[in-house]
Amino acid sequence: MQNSRAADAALLALKEVLAEKENRQLSPLAALSREGLRRIPEQRDDHRLAFATDTDRILHSRAYTRYIDKTQVFYMVRNDHITHRVLHVQLVSKIARTIGRFLSLNEDLIEAIALGHDIGHPPFGHDGEKELDQICREHGLPSFQHNLQSVVFLEKIEKQGRGLNLTLQVLDGIMCHDGEIHQRRLKPRRGKAFADFDREFAAKLADPELELLPMSLEGCLVRLADTIAYIGRDIEDAIELGLISRDDLPPACVEVLGNTNGSMVYRLVSDLIVNGLEDDQLAFSPAVAEALQELKQFNYRRIYLNPLIKQGLDRIKNCYRTMFDRYLDDFSQRRGETPIFTEFLDQLAPCYRDHADGVAVVRDFIAGMTDEYFLARAAACGCQLPPMRQTIAAGDPKK
Repeated sequence: MQNSRAADAALLALKEVLAEKENRQLSPLAALSREGLRRIPEQRDDHRLAFATDTDRILHSRAYTRYIDKTQVFYMVRNDHITHRVLHVQLVSKIARTIGRFLSLNEDLIEAIALGHDIGHPPFGHDGEKELDQICREHGLPSFQHNLQSVVFLEKIEKQGRGLNLTLQVLDGIMCHDGEIHQRRLKPRRGKAFADFDREFAAKLADPELELLPMSLEGCLVRLADTIAYIGRDIEDAIELGLISRDDLPPACVEVLGNTNGSMVYRLVSDLIVNGLEDDQLAFSPAVAEALQELKQFNYRRIYLNPLIKQGLDRIKNCYRTMFDRYLDDFSQRRGETPIFTEFLDQLAPCYRDHADGVAVVRDFIAGMTDEYFLARAAACGCQLPPMRQTIAAGDPKK
């Protein structure tokens, strides 16, 4: 026992050394781990700094495990080289930490936000998100947004409904990420408390178009790195599947950013690093920002909104609706032998079960599903499933 206490004391002393090292080496604009604020104060202390602890909690969460089979862009395609969401969040983390190292920002905070930012994504990517949003509204719930659902999972569902008790800085970065918005500059909205976080959460729930700004430069960086991670990678996946060719890329974008994912990432990362932390903000240069905006427009036009990638979407939408209605009825009738109970509610503590509205329970259950689990449950509900494809090119005989 004496040896254990001595070891604990030594580890806590080393933790203080790490905290002081942060104070000396990080930018004055960086978030320090000792500033990490938790909703519920914790009595137990260990050798990890606050944001590193959050990273571990996210990595060991059940929701993080389910990233392995979550669509990024392309679904119902049999190709092991297409990006899934688990790879995407790892790329965001790596890109953001690389930039953060050059700018002397807090890499632990960056990693925690990056790895947790997409945990709330439902099956089949943004198309699934749009359908679940529509269903939620029809049943009287506010809008469904994956960034807000990420917070729901991390605060209200993980650990049998007790939540992970993550720091405000991490939760705020996750809530405020939005890779869809194009911005040349990002400046944090500093000084938030949990009361501010809760108000912003409610305001965003009521108005999905409301733009939220992270409270830290680390949160701003993850938001920009999200775009850097997907913009070129989605192009490579589209080329792999025969949807576009490299020659289709806009010449003006190629001139500035190159025509491969590697060159795009390198150019975008380098540009952010060179521009530095001027006036407490992160910024792309005008030329790079303009090229990135044009490339986003190209991706939307030729990839994300292309009807060829929507094949099977009508059946997926029908599966969403059939399952939602079935599980809502099972919940209302208290059919304890059905999946909404045996594979979701029965695993959660009274702190979730006793305060759960049926529609919200079904939303949480379906949003947490992997693609494969969703399809298995849909088949059990008698839904007609879309066929798997080898490619999505126009000439695909299996389409």
